[in-house]
Amino acid sequence: MRIAVFGGSFDPVHTEHIRLTKAAIEKLGLDKLFVMPAHAPPHKPGKILSSDIDRLETCRLAFAHEPKVEVCDYEISQGGTSYTYLTCRHFRTLYPEAEIYWIVGTDMLRNFPTWKGPQDILENVSLAVCGRNEDDGWWVEEQENFYARFGKCFVRFDYNGADVSSTKIRVLAGAGMNLTPFVPENVAKYIQEKGLYEIKNADRALALEKPERRAHSLRVAELAAARAVSLKMSERKAIEAALFHDCAKNLPADSSYLEGFIMPTEWGDVPREVAHQFAGAFVAEKHFGVTDADVLNAIRYHTSARPNMSELEKLIFLADMLEPARSYEEVNELRALFWKGESLDECLVQALFDTLQFLKRKGSSLYGLTEAAYEYYK
Repeated sequence: MRIAVFGGSFDPVHTEHIRLTKAAIEKLGLDKLFVMPAHAPPHKPGKILSSDIDRLETCRLAFAHEPKVEVCDYEISQGGTSYTYLTCRHFRTLYPEAEIYWIVGTDMLRNFPTWKGPQDILENVSLAVCGRNEDDGWWVEEQENFYARFGKCFVRFDYNGADVSSTKIRVLAGAGMNLTPFVPENVAKYIQEKGLYEIKNADRALALEKPERRAHSLRVAELAAARAVSLKMSERKAIEAALFHDCAKNLPADSSYLEGFIMPTEWGDVPREVAHQFAGAFVAEKHFGVTDADVLNAIRYHTSARPNMSELEKLIFLADMLEPARSYEEVNELRALFWKGESLDECLVQALFDTLQFLKRKGSSLYGLTEAAYEYYK
C-alpha cells in the first residue's frame, strides 16, 4: 500500500492544494492521500489561524469529490504544536507495512534540516518533494546534499501550478472580493457566510479608489501580511491598515467624505503627495468605523513616516513603497532589507534616506515630518 500525508495550515484550502494532491496521487501511484490541517504549525509561531473547525470543514468541502483523499484531524485532535515527527510515528504505527510519503515543496525541503527530529521523520516516511517552478535539474545538487546529510534520498514529482497563496486569498476575502478563481465555489460560499477573513467596510473603502489604486492597495496588503508573520505581528491588523491606507487618495477636495477634515500644520505645509494619508485616517475612522489607534496611525503616516513609529506603521510605510509593481533604482536593495532579520529598522532608515535624496534631486520641498523621521532613526 502506498499512502502520503499532505500537511499545512490550509487557511484557507485552495485550488492549487487540490491540483497538487491530484498530481501526487497520479505520479506517486498512491492508494490514499491524507490532508492534514495543523493545529499550530511550528514554523509560524504565534500566528493566529482560523478555527480548527472551519479549516477542517473547508478541507472536507474542497476534497469531497476526491475518492483517494481523506481529510484527517489527527494533528488538530492532539492540540499543541503540530510536530511532523510525531505525526509520522503515528502513521507508521497505523500502517506498519505501507510505503509512506510526506509531501513537501522545495522551500520546505531546503528548510528540512531545521525541523524538529528530521532523522526521526525519515525513519518512518520518505519525503516526496514537489518541484514547482524550479530550474531544470534543480534536484541533482539538492539530492546530493540531502543524501550526504541524512543517508537517504527524497522522491521528487513535478508539478507546474499557478501562483496562488492562502495569504493572497485572505487579503481578497478581507476586501470582500470574489474568491472563486482561487477556491472551490462551495469553499468560497462557506468563507463568505462565516465571514472568516472579513475586514468590516474594507470593500466600501476600496470602492472609493480607482481600479489601478485598488489593485495597489491589495498588493500592499498581501506584502504586509506576508512579512507580518516573520515579524510576529498581527496579520489581520496589517491587512486592515493596508486595505484602508489609500481610501482618500482619489477623493476630490469637495467630497462629502472630507467634510470636517482639517489638515495638520505643525510640520509645515503638507505636500500634495502626502495629504491623502491624513485624510485617509480621517475617512477610515469617521466613515468606515476603524477604531484601532495603531491601524489609524499606520494609515495617517504611511507616506511621510514620523519619529517613533510603531512596528505596524513601519510595515505599512515600507509595504507601500515596495509592493511588487513599484519600480525605481533602489527598490531591489530595499526589498532585500525588507525581508532581512526580525526588524524593519535598517530598511526603514535606508528608505527614508532614499526618499529624501529623491526629493532633493527633483528640487521638491522636503516635508518636515519625513526629515524628522530620518533624523530619529538614522
